[in-house]
Amino acid sequence: MKKSCILCALVLVLLLSGCAQNQAQTYIGAETAKQLAVVTSGLTISSVETITADLTTRNGMDYYQVSFIAEGQSYQYDIDAVTGTVVEVHSPAAAADHQMASENQSDSSQSTAGEMISVEDAQEKALSHAGLVKDQVTFAKNRLEYENGRQVYDVEFYTSGHAEYDYEIDAYTGQIVRFNYHAEGYTASPSSGSTITAEKAKELALSQVPGAALSDIRRFETDYEDGWTEYEGKIVYNGIKYEFTIDGSSGTIRSWETEPMGS
Repeated sequence: MKKSCILCALVLVLLLSGCAQNQAQTYIGAETAKQLAVVTSGLTISSVETITADLTTRNGMDYYQVSFIAEGQSYQYDIDAVTGTVVEVHSPAAAADHQMASENQSDSSQSTAGEMISVEDAQEKALSHAGLVKDQVTFAKNRLEYENGRQVYDVEFYTSGHAEYDYEIDAYTGQIVRFNYHAEGYTASPSSGSTITAEKAKELALSQVPGAALSDIRRFETDYEDGWTEYEGKIVYNGIKYEFTIDGSSGTIRSWETEPMGS
């Protein structure tokens, strides 16, 4: 009888252990939680000074408590460890943005133009992300569109240096949904022995995605055209896809595109 009880206890422990392992395998991971928090805030990972993600439990829910500092402000997001859903926002500034998002999502069927951010707000959001001001750019496009089940502002502008920026910004939350950058008017110089190496080009690309490693570069090619060398590639890191083109002579990033995987 005693041996049977011990055996039953061991089986129970193994079952519970197996359940715990299966549950752990479904977690999105600390790095993904960090990315989700930063993207939800409308910022970029490169603007973040410090960031931490601690796995904790409350009321039976496992979640990541993500805290970071960006642009002089503190942010804290609680991210569901399994679904990636933002369950709570503690920063006053971030909470206001998240509350607006929640309200607009729940009342989307009753939305009116007055509930949306203005096109001017969308422009300012894009300019802030690009690190520019209105006097430095010329706007080529500012229009409201409907894409993938949501209304977005398509904001496009370019600089006197021929760099082109194209943003899709959620019309209700102000969140940057998609961002593209191209040095459209940039003229490369023919390679003359001073071409940067492929390894250097990869290093330059990875420097734009803190935390990413060589293994996260999923595609990398060297192109030669009319004596010019270009490096093109794709980085996939924490559910975000980054595609780039780098001039082989100067190391200038000619194009940079970022969007969530599956978009």
